[in-house]
Amino acid sequence: MSPAPDGTVTWRELLGETVERLRAAGIEHAESDARRIVAEASGAGSDLPLVLSDPATQGGVARLDRMVARRSEGEPLQYVLGSWGFRSLDLMVDRRVLIPRPETEVVVEVALGELDRLGARDVPTRVVDLGTGSGAIALSIATERVRTEVWATDRSEDAVAVARANLAGAGRAARRVTVVAGSWFDALPGHLRGSFHLVVSNPPYVPEGAELPEEVARWEPADALYAGPDGTDALRELVEGAGAWLVAEGVLVCELSPAQAPAMVDLALEHFAEVRVEADLTGRDRVLVARTPLTAG
Repeated sequence: MSPAPDGTVTWRELLGETVERLRAAGIEHAESDARRIVAEASGAGSDLPLVLSDPATQGGVARLDRMVARRSEGEPLQYVLGSWGFRSLDLMVDRRVLIPRPETEVVVEVALGELDRLGARDVPTRVVDLGTGSGAIALSIATERVRTEVWATDRSEDAVAVARANLAGAGRAARRVTVVAGSWFDALPGHLRGSFHLVVSNPPYVPEGAELPEEVARWEPADALYAGPDGTDALRELVEGAGAWLVAEGVLVCELSPAQAPAMVDLALEHFAEVRVEADLTGRDRVLVARTPLTAG
């Protein structure tokens, strides 16, 4: 794919070629993916319809070629583009972190509701996002609740680097976010024990050996996906450890799989006074909510 010598190949023509290349590679949503890729390569973004008749630049075509080749190999569109929308944010994402998903947007919505119940719109609150990855949860909460201080942890130095890059583009909200490296609660300074109103996490919860779509298993970081034989190793650590870091009326909010919900509810009832599970956008159990630790910090 290259422009003609006189530079008159238009982005519209290249869009058509991109669709055909992606179809030939077996990409399921070839047309929509092609539009996103051409919009990025041309620099037009959402204004792509306005530039389709414009001649493509050599630099733009070279970038388009690289992106189409990557997508044709099965690399997720989000990584190919280098960014992805999450609630009100546009996050940098690459293979160092999980791709932000709609299920996790529901986690944020539930977490915000719990914060509001605790008065977050009117009084200062403190939140920790454990296993922050791209920083999607932490930055969303900081952006949408301006009185909230947010800590974000991840044991992956690579993930911490991505979260900090996203933090740099978060504007004023970034002043209330601290990103630290370390495993779960071990990453937090000891003086913060008993001070968090909310502990929130999208931890690894896929059972080891479980089959995942090739696009996930091949490209996304395994450490952020798998968590022991039944996928609950991280969830158990969070449920059992959160109480020591929460205020007396604090809340734990965790993403999980529907199959894990009954066991995690039983475990949470050993550590919290109130427990429920919220559904995702498809109606499947997805968010564990545990209120009022029985032994707070």
